[in-house]
Amino acid sequence: MRDESKPAYLEQLTTRLSERTALIGIIGLGYVGLPLTLRYAEAGFRVLGIDIDGGKVERLNRGESYINHIPAADIAHARSHGFEATTDFTRAGEPDALIICVPTPLNPYREPDLSFVLDTTDALLPFLRPGQVLSLESTTYPGTTDEELKPRLESRSFVIGRDMFLVFSPEREDPGNPDFHTRTIPKVCGGVTPACLEAGIALYSAAIDRVVPVSSTRAAELTKLLENIHRAVNIGLVNEMKIIADRMKIDIHEVIRAAATKPFGFTPYYPGPGLGGHCIPIDPFYLTWKAREYGLHTRFIELAGEINSDMPHWVVSKLADALNQRGKAVMGSRVLVLGIAYKKDVEDMRESPSVELMEILRDKGAVVDYADPHVPVFPRMREHHFDLKSVELTPQRIASYDVVLLATAHSAFDYDLVRQYASLIVDTRGVYLAALPNVVKA
Repeated sequence: MRDESKPAYLEQLTTRLSERTALIGIIGLGYVGLPLTLRYAEAGFRVLGIDIDGGKVERLNRGESYINHIPAADIAHARSHGFEATTDFTRAGEPDALIICVPTPLNPYREPDLSFVLDTTDALLPFLRPGQVLSLESTTYPGTTDEELKPRLESRSFVIGRDMFLVFSPEREDPGNPDFHTRTIPKVCGGVTPACLEAGIALYSAAIDRVVPVSSTRAAELTKLLENIHRAVNIGLVNEMKIIADRMKIDIHEVIRAAATKPFGFTPYYPGPGLGGHCIPIDPFYLTWKAREYGLHTRFIELAGEINSDMPHWVVSKLADALNQRGKAVMGSRVLVLGIAYKKDVEDMRESPSVELMEILRDKGAVVDYADPHVPVFPRMREHHFDLKSVELTPQRIASYDVVLLATAHSAFDYDLVRQYASLIVDTRGVYLAALPNVVKA
């Protein structure tokens, strides 16, 4: 018997989701969208993936993966269970649920760039139909869903909460982390109306072990920012502590390892050459920008951002000092950057501090190469360009460089080999625990 208190479209939608007869649409098949696609396919749903990259779509439809930590077998399994990828946005009316997983970068003025989200929504808009749930997963400032997406849907005369359901549920992917999977990472969800929230809970509980409802889309949007700003601030703290410890000739990594033995009240965060990835270097700016609308100045968050942003320059100054002590200048020196992905054991280059290190060194006249088994050819990037390929780590090759800059600590590197043959190593990741004559901690 139909629940008369529930909108008819909502009852139909939740029934189809609970019975797994719904078609799930994923917009953006990258590091967030593709794992989500595979999880829904694994849960028994047919999935339609939409992406503007025709090459990516063709590879997926052949059962191939373009993300190193996602096996091709997983793509093939999803294809055999009804997954299809397309570049055709006119098919947006077919799915019962549409989940937007597109980038939210910064513009050249370090302000939020919502063009991917808004252009995607506008491309979907003419083809939407009553009874669908639309979920935004892209990290953004509080208010985006109800200030930007809601009016667009209402321009089509949809009544939000009655014949169209709108939610925000922030992505929580951690590429390459084997300890957590899409299914097991709790999913925060906020709806524009109570009916929207019910639709969002039905959408995600069908594929995710735990859904965490919050009171609004704004609360869900701020939840994501808090998670990543928490990390950015704590990394800023240990990066500042690293500078202090270095001046005092203390190994900050030894100190962190010792502090981490405390069973309460301390969570270890680790310093590095800067922040990378699609969230932590960017998310604080989304909140600081929005906070200005309310007359607020986020001093604490911005200070951490300044410290983290300065890290590549501090690392290069340590490298320059180490070369100088050996009677060499940065200009003309041969530098091998070890690891250029933003984190270990992935190929993801988004906001990688290694690239900034390479550019600073290049601008100072160094001859720069890199080694990274996950990035065999330097990729096309919007703001950076190097015509380079990853070099093979042989004894002769390592010995040919004036300095090896350890920027990303991939498991595949033979660190003993590097230690044995490198004349100078600048270690930004604390890989080398012992004090060694050819290793400088940075």
